[in-house]
Amino acid sequence: MQLKIYNSLAGEKEIFKPILEGNVGMYVCGPTVYSNVHLGNVRTFLSFDFIYRSLMHLGYKVRYVRNITDAGHLTDDGDVNNDRFVKQTRLEKLEPMEIVQKYTVDFHKVLDMFNLLPPNIEPTATGHIVEQIELTQKLIETGFAYESNGSVYFDVLEYNARGLNYGELSKRNIEELFANTRDLDGQGEKKNPQDFALWKKASPAHIMRWNSPWGEGFPGWHLECTAMSTKYLGETFDIHGGGMDLKFPHHECEIAQGKACNGASPVNYWMHANMLTMNSQRMSKSTGNYILPMQLVSGENDFFEKSFHPAIVRFCFLQAHYRSVLDISNDAMLASEKGFSRLMEALKILNSITPNDEKQSGFNLEDWKTKCYDALTDDFNSPVLIAHLFEAVKFIFALKDEKETISAKDLEDLKSTLNAFVFDVLGLQNIEENNNEKLDQTLQVLIELRNQARKSKNFDLSDQIRDKLLAEGIELKDGREGTTYVLN
Repeated sequence: MQLKIYNSLAGEKEIFKPILEGNVGMYVCGPTVYSNVHLGNVRTFLSFDFIYRSLMHLGYKVRYVRNITDAGHLTDDGDVNNDRFVKQTRLEKLEPMEIVQKYTVDFHKVLDMFNLLPPNIEPTATGHIVEQIELTQKLIETGFAYESNGSVYFDVLEYNARGLNYGELSKRNIEELFANTRDLDGQGEKKNPQDFALWKKASPAHIMRWNSPWGEGFPGWHLECTAMSTKYLGETFDIHGGGMDLKFPHHECEIAQGKACNGASPVNYWMHANMLTMNSQRMSKSTGNYILPMQLVSGENDFFEKSFHPAIVRFCFLQAHYRSVLDISNDAMLASEKGFSRLMEALKILNSITPNDEKQSGFNLEDWKTKCYDALTDDFNSPVLIAHLFEAVKFIFALKDEKETISAKDLEDLKSTLNAFVFDVLGLQNIEENNNEKLDQTLQVLIELRNQARKSKNFDLSDQIRDKLLAEGIELKDGREGTTYVLN
């Protein structure tokens, strides 16, 4: 089997050839932890969890690195008041690292709920300030960067003048970029509008700051990923992933920084997950077409008629290819719930099937397995893989109705293969088997959501969570040591 991956840099599928045979170095851009992780983030991280699981199933030893951005960054207008961490600290009246801790915990809880495997390494931006300063110094020494009024910028024109190509990933024309860009971030400090910050001078109002050779400041957003990915995976590694929205400018800047620092392209295969929409519209707080992952699982929203188990949400997400737009709706979730239940029922039936070695089966197991692996190795095509799994589901129900037969050898092969694809590769969970554990995890999430509502004096939401749980036979009890629940 040859694994093919769609390489965003080449714009086509390519046969995957790892730098070190049998090993894969994969870096995925992680969250900026200033607020709750949203469903679009979950879709991206879940896509790369599926890719991670698939690579391991195919026999690769994977080093998976996913960062945490816990340092504040200025937005395009350069106003410190628009720094997301600064705004959130003022809103919640917490210290910056309290904000970081709060939403890092939320991020991990949400991903655990959807059964995502943790990365091998999860570095933080603030834990790698030294490496970022060293990279900035190197870029200044090689003439690819310059200092201006305590800030340091990457010189895009100089980069292109040396025969390199800023814009190669996003397929953008550098002349058009210069013509259509206003200098908002640099406030006149930059030589050219497209030059991006490697290090920013901290204004008196900026909370998160570090000492550097250029004065007190903080690192540029693009620099942190270059520092952490190369530290743990090398100057050139196999796969870099992230959301489609990061292609420009973030990943474009990473390529420029890597080439300028090390004289080589930092990544061989760039992979990008597409966006998530709801009811065929972009998810946005400003339009109101927006819910949090917890609200989808708990049913506390105005878009879906009921709650949905995280395993069903995961199953729904995987029915779209990672490079395709995924649209969720009430009908789509209900259909996924029905399909998920049928898949789990088939697995249950499979354990009760009695083999028959005398009759020839009409189901060609080897052909089926080949089709499943063809889908997996064709750029991790989860919807086609799932379609093939349901061919086996149909066969299993035919076995139950004694319309088909299977040999003992093929039965064991089918069991092991189907279980591997469903649980190890797709990462689904049997709701019945995990009912008690998952109920506890879900209730703990709801308790935390209620506690947050009470802290922010949103007593209507707090009471609503308590009353809805009570109506389902779950009583919350508040005590000195926290909130517990009792099943009535």
